[in-house]
Amino acid sequence: MGDKEKFKTAGYVLRTLNYSESDLIVTFYSPEFGKFKGIAKGAKRSKKRFANVFEPFSLTNVIFTRRGRDTLSFIEACEIIDHYDVIRQDMEKTLIASYFIDLADQFSPEGKKNESIFQLLEDFMRMLGRDNASDAVVRFFEMRLLKLSGFEPAIDRCIVCKTPVTNGNAYYFHPHEGGIKCGACAKIQRYEQPISAGTVRTLLMGKDMDIDKIKLVCMTNALAMESRSLLIGFITYVLGREVKSLKVMEQVRRYCSSGGL
Repeated sequence: MGDKEKFKTAGYVLRTLNYSESDLIVTFYSPEFGKFKGIAKGAKRSKKRFANVFEPFSLTNVIFTRRGRDTLSFIEACEIIDHYDVIRQDMEKTLIASYFIDLADQFSPEGKKNESIFQLLEDFMRMLGRDNASDAVVRFFEMRLLKLSGFEPAIDRCIVCKTPVTNGNAYYFHPHEGGIKCGACAKIQRYEQPISAGTVRTLLMGKDMDIDKIKLVCMTNALAMESRSLLIGFITYVLGREVKSLKVMEQVRRYCSSGGL
């Protein structure tokens, strides 16, 4: 075994796992190392060394050592860069931030560097702290994350005849084929999902638009439902499972809208 090397990096806390009575295993997402795990010895007992630094979606400075890329890191110190207190004071924003972090975790293999995903998290967390939460914010994050992780759905043209999307035409999304088909090419089955050209155009616009302009996008109920159905269906298909944090977010929303809180 080689000598331990020491590193310092910024990192978002993706999740923590109780390892013993006093230790935690913490998973981070960093620009230099991608997703990595480290053990924080005595983290549950030492309030001085690790005071409130391991809460999900906190942005931290991590100092750690490890012997190799595939070994568990040893977290020597961790300090808060941004705790996102404004987000944590708002339940809706907290649920959305947790969902962003969960998605980044699910779509990132361990140890694979992707600075763009780190930047995406940083940009959207900053925007979430500053602007109102909206369906557009969530959907555009999903679109950008899918693109950056190599799973972008093909929705700018029919995947069969290659004709670009045009207003007034009918389209159907096929998760297992990763894209849309026009009405002429789709053999319409009960499970296939009709998508309007307006929904497609909105998602394509949101994928690349300036981040500061996203707050100006207002989705109608129909557009919000269609875009949600397309993206959540596709994410579930790619991952092979439902995303737990999304289910929690939607259960809380239903509970709040029914007057439960």
